Amino acid sequence: MCGRYVMSKATGDLLSHFEAKEVEGNPPPPSWNVAPTQSVPIVAERLDEGTIDRHLLIARWGLVPSWAKDIKIGSKLINARSESILEKPSFRKAAVKRRAIVPAEGYFEWQKTEDGKKIPNYLYSEKEPLLGFAGLYEWWADPSLPEDDPERWLLSCTVLTTTTQDALGHVIWG
Repeated sequence: MCGRYVMSKATGDLLSHFEAKEVEGNPPPPSWNVAPTQSVPIVAERLDEGTIDRHLLIARWGLVPSWAKDIKIGSKLINARSESILEKPSFRKAAVKRRAIVPAEGYFEWQKTEDGKKIPNYLYSEKEPLLGFAGLYEWWADPSLPEDDPERWLLSCTVLTTTTQDALGHVIWG
């Protein structure tokens, strides 16, 4: 499962690569170690006057469902298994209506050694400058803030994962 990734590309590069129309929100600085709960760029499509346009949105990594009582749940919902998103209340609504691409240059997977240590392995494409993780996003209203407060609405996201097989044919989550 994706727990850390790299996103150091400039906003203009992301707009160009994903053919997005505009940026909504304040883009985060480049990071070679994006962690859960940090702000990240996502690409979402929107129907605008009969035309589908892509937008680069800035979201908090860790999905906060619209029905959540507080923001803390998001730190547990950084990834969602693709095979079960329609069965899970945390992801069901977003899976139907709010899909996104989460741009990344690469990501880290940890390999456990026999002595229990974890070694990070950086995975990336040798052919493409950017990867696009499948993702979901959600809007959450902070109940502690007044309705007219511009900070009341939080945009959050999750990365979809699925099963894969290693070289020996073992099923692993990635």
